[in-house]
Amino acid sequence: MLKKVSFNFRGERISINTKKCMGLNRFFGLMFKRKEEADALLFEFKKPVNFMIHSFFVFFPFIVVWLDEEGDVIEIKGIKPFTMSVRTKRPYKKLLEIPLNGKYKKKIKLL
Repeated sequence: MLKKVSFNFRGERISINTKKCMGLNRFFGLMFKRKEEADALLFEFKKPVNFMIHSFFVFFPFIVVWLDEEGDVIEIKGIKPFTMSVRTKRPYKKLLEIPLNGKYKKKIKLL
């Protein structure tokens, strides 16, 4: 399922088309994907959560954007392959995983 996600960052409005992760896709995320074929992923939660994520079996760097209930940015981090544990300090309602590939080149320059 495709969904457009927009947020403000450093005075810019950034909009990204994402694939909403549901079911088993929530567990796998970008794992085992090829860099140039990977799409930005959206993880949505019914209530604020503070789950840890990792990048085991993700063979390329990517950007993570954590958003709160209002869609405001909590934090943005660049994640390297095979990172054991990544977490933000505050609970979040949405999490975006944006691969560093040609599809998102212009968007990533803003981040």
